[in-house]
Amino acid sequence: MARRCELTGKDVMTGNNVSHANNKSRRRFLPNLCNVSLMSDVLGETYKLRISAHALRSVEHRGGLDAFLMKAAESDLSPKARLLRTEIRRRQAEAVAAS
Repeated sequence: MARRCELTGKDVMTGNNVSHANNKSRRRFLPNLCNVSLMSDVLGETYKLRISAHALRSVEHRGGLDAFLMKAAESDLSPKARLLRTEIRRRQAEAVAAS
């Protein structure tokens, strides 16, 4: 399973452990991933996603999953999130057409 946020694309970073004697060895900085269920207001369903804690804060700040996906860059989203975004857009278009 990839250690990558499904919404923001935050991924594993690498760097150095530096000792007191200035010895350097490679290390990995892992993202803080959480398994969460987020509710889509437009679709009326919950979706399980593996996202970073920072992304969870961003979703809440932007006003929910639907608003976050509409503003997010296409390249950052996972294939699952891209499908969810297209479904939300389709439902919103249907609602506008019905009005």
